[in-house]
Amino acid sequence: LYYPSPVIAPLAWQRRYGDQRAYSVCGITHTTASDTVMEAFGAFATAPLQTWDAVICTSEAVRRTVDHVLAEWRGYLAERLGGAVPDAVRLQLPVIPLGVDCDAFAPDASAGQAFRRKLGISRDAVAALFLGRLTASAKAHPLPMYRGLEAAARNSGRSVHLMLAGWFENESEEAEFRALAATFAPSVTLHILDGRDAAVRHDVWSAADFFTSLSDNIQETFGLTPVEAMAAGKPVVISEWNGYRETMENGVHGFMVPTVSMPPGSGRELASRYRTGEDAYGAYIGRTSQFTAMDPQAAADAYMRIVDDKSLRRQMGDAGRRHARTHFDWSVIIRRYEELWAELATLRAGGSEIAATQPNHAADPLRDDPATLFAHYPSRVLADSDFVETCSDAPGFDKIAASRLNVLANRLMLSRKELDALRAAMSVHGKDDAITVGTLLDTLPAGRHTTARRTLVWLQKMGLIRTFAGDRSPR
Repeated sequence: LYYPSPVIAPLAWQRRYGDQRAYSVCGITHTTASDTVMEAFGAFATAPLQTWDAVICTSEAVRRTVDHVLAEWRGYLAERLGGAVPDAVRLQLPVIPLGVDCDAFAPDASAGQAFRRKLGISRDAVAALFLGRLTASAKAHPLPMYRGLEAAARNSGRSVHLMLAGWFENESEEAEFRALAATFAPSVTLHILDGRDAAVRHDVWSAADFFTSLSDNIQETFGLTPVEAMAAGKPVVISEWNGYRETMENGVHGFMVPTVSMPPGSGRELASRYRTGEDAYGAYIGRTSQFTAMDPQAAADAYMRIVDDKSLRRQMGDAGRRHARTHFDWSVIIRRYEELWAELATLRAGGSEIAATQPNHAADPLRDDPATLFAHYPSRVLADSDFVETCSDAPGFDKIAASRLNVLANRLMLSRKELDALRAAMSVHGKDDAITVGTLLDTLPAGRHTTARRTLVWLQKMGLIRTFAGDRSPR
């Protein structure tokens, strides 16, 4: 069962109601910064996940985050429980990157030239492209990009254009993006394009001379757009940041701009504000990103080399296209998925089962059978030795079934055909010859006995039958 999320613990608990060897559960990471995902990682240690289950990490950067969270969680559990806690995380955590359809990004020269003419970008001008969400708080602050491109435009004497193809979260942020560009990149011509438009996305890749994304946000874990850029044959200028650095080789497919962040221990107040709800997720990642910086000189130098050297752009673009097809095309990535799933199948066939279900124990202790969990609530529970008789003053069944309030659980009861057969079996017994629950159950297949017991209680709830213990009088 492939589920495109790391939140797979609920699926493992659901499987435990049946056969834990019936299938593997396979998830995948995306962002790792949210509380939901952190809770999912913590659940790896307590949920009934098996060695034949997996969560694919899209980068080594993600895998290191997961390992850190699990180590901290294990340390907490040891302190909380007063002793050493064995490593309970047995699921597989392979590193497999995201993929792209390289053929879909094949350059279209005529479309690119037409798009450039539409935007007023001359043949000898250099066009940079950023594609994705246009948000400083959740993707990349634009200031280092603006300043670096401005330096490249001034020092090279070339006409430089910047195409921002994406979407803003609100009008005020768009105004801030425009104002920062006017202030810090006055020599760069800015084009803001709707990246949600498929036609724009298709044409802009061919129109661009290179791609850039100086991501500084902890919600980023892999970086698909640099791979898309390489598939489109474009050199890239990206930040040396988490999974981004795993997508390309610096100086071969483009350039990486070094980053610096606050040292460990400096962000506890940020974590605390997020935990208490003082900061919502957007504020948490946005404020955290304020403390990640780019090397400004390195950014300016990288842009200058790309802008000023057409042959270098072509060389890096060609290398990037080969790199994307070799390592990130879906034909490669899906093969790795299938190899993983084959390994999981082997483990499922012969691996030791962890936390095997036990008779008379809950499949999920936090979602126990309500009939078991609340068995002490009623005066008694239905027993197979109980006697059953039809109520002489019972209302008509159809009259009962006509009300929606009376059939809220009809999907959990016997079918009308089965119910008619059960009622027929009861009708042949008089008051002095009452039939037992067990005898009625014998008229049905064994797999329907639990459903029949529920149905008998429902019939009594509706006043259609009475049940009573063998040592008591029905009166």
